[in-house]
Order: sequence, then C-alpha cells, then structure tokens
Amino acid sequence: MSDVILLGSGGVALHRRRRAERWFQRAVFAATMVGLVMLVVLLTQIGRQGLTWLSARFLTAMPSMNPHQAGILPALVGSVYTVTLTGLLAVPLGVAAAIYLEEFSGRGRLARAVEVNIANLAGVPAIIYGMLGLALFVRGLQLGRGVLSGALTLALLVLPVIILASREAIRAVPSSLRQAAVAVGATPWQTVRHHVLPAALPGILTGVILALSRAIGEAAPLVVIGAAGYVSFLPNSLHDRFTALPIQIFFWSGMPRREFQNVAAAGILVLLAVLLSMNALAVVIRQRAARKLRWS
Repeated sequence: MSDVILLGSGGVALHRRRRAERWFQRAVFAATMVGLVMLVVLLTQIGRQGLTWLSARFLTAMPSMNPHQAGILPALVGSVYTVTLTGLLAVPLGVAAAIYLEEFSGRGRLARAVEVNIANLAGVPAIIYGMLGLALFVRGLQLGRGVLSGALTLALLVLPVIILASREAIRAVPSSLRQAAVAVGATPWQTVRHHVLPAALPGILTGVILALSRAIGEAAPLVVIGAAGYVSFLPNSLHDRFTALPIQIFFWSGMPRREFQNVAAAGILVLLAVLLSMNALAVVIRQRAARKLRWS
C-alpha cells in the first residue's frame, strides 16, 4: 500500500514539473515574440522615415544645417577609421592575453584575481571608459580629441569582451588535441600556434566581431572625450577632430526641425548596414576557417 502511495505522489510531482516546464516554455516564447515585435516596429518606423532620404548624395555629402543637403560622409569615414584602429589595437592584445591566461598562467591566486577583474571590467558602463579616455589619453598623454584618442578609448572598452570570448573559444578546444601535439614532441607554444589557435579561430572571430560591433555603435565614450557632432571635413591624421555615426545621429536627433528626424533615421539605416556588413564578413571568415580546419 505504501509503494502505491509513493508511486502516486511521484506521478503527481512529475506532472507538476512537466506543467511548470510547459508554462516556462510559453513564457520564454512570449518574451521572445515581444522583443521581435518591438524590433520589427522600430525598424519599420525607421525605414519609413529614412528610406526616402537615403541616397548616394547622402553618403557622399558633407553635413549641413539644411536637412535637404545634409550628408554623412565625415561620420562614416570617422567610424571606419576609429573601428579599424580599435581592432588593430584591441584584437592582438586581447587574443594574446587570452592565450596567456588560458594556456600559460596556471591557476594561481594572481591568475584568479586577473580573471575576476577582467570579468568585472566587461560590465563597466561605457561612459566610465569615456571618462578614463578623457583623463588618460586626451589630458594625460596630450593626444588631443582626435581619432587616436577615440580608438584607444574604444579599445579599452572592448578589450575585456575580446579576452573573455577568446578564452571561452580556447577553453572549448578538446584537451586531447593538446595531448596529441605534446605526444609527438611539440612545444607548448607550437601546440598553441599550430593546433589550439586554428581550432579556436571561429569562436575568437565571433567574439571579436561582437566586440567591434559594440564599439561602432557606442556614443557615450566618444561624447565624453569630445568627438564633434558637426564636422565638415575628413580627418587627415590621427589627431584631427572627428565624428562618428552614433555621434552624428545623436546630433541630428536633437535638432529642432522635424526634417532632421528623417535625416537621423537615414543615418541609423547606414549604421545598421555597416553593422550587418561587418557581421556578414565575420561569418564568411569563420566558415572558411571552420572548413579549413575540417579539411586539415
């Protein structure tokens, strides 16, 4: 009799767990659909406002106080310069730090302290990095409010993200691959260079492109270091004043004339196109790296 009671109570508990699981799945699906609906609504509104203002002249013209003559060329060039320099500064340093922390540093107290601090830095608000860039690069090192200061500030912003993503990609490489390389006489550096890094490259590229996508869409750090909202020339050196797509969009959205809202929407479409192009390029590189790894 007691066995029947236990079996019955177990069946009731199992039924409750399955019902809770179904409700959880429905809640997650509903939350996902709410986010997708809001995204579609926002993109539809932006497209309705900005598509008619998007043209070749808009991409190649200089900014103007007349919304019908305003262009986005200095902001587009400034974003390309800044993100390119940010990648050149942050990606090698971030990947190298991830390799050292994951493959050579061991598991000592110092390594654990560094790991905790990197994880904390990844969650620091972007405006704090802007204040750091203003104090360190603009005023401390006297680099001015140019492209170099903006790129260095954004490199500090994305560096923890690149380190964390690269570490996860390196950690996902099977230990049997390392053991096989060591078994045939490879040194630790040869193991990392010829076996671990190629295997982790798709994951590293994913983290890098996510970090750079965040960098190209950040406005707060650039506002703090003094990026201009209105620039009518193209930067000729790393110390020239510059603007970027988020700054230009922010500047247009604050203008009193309603036409500038449409110009800002066109700028948002350009920024989305740049982001999608970066993501598409990363997907192509990642797939080629994965195919090369499978063939080898």
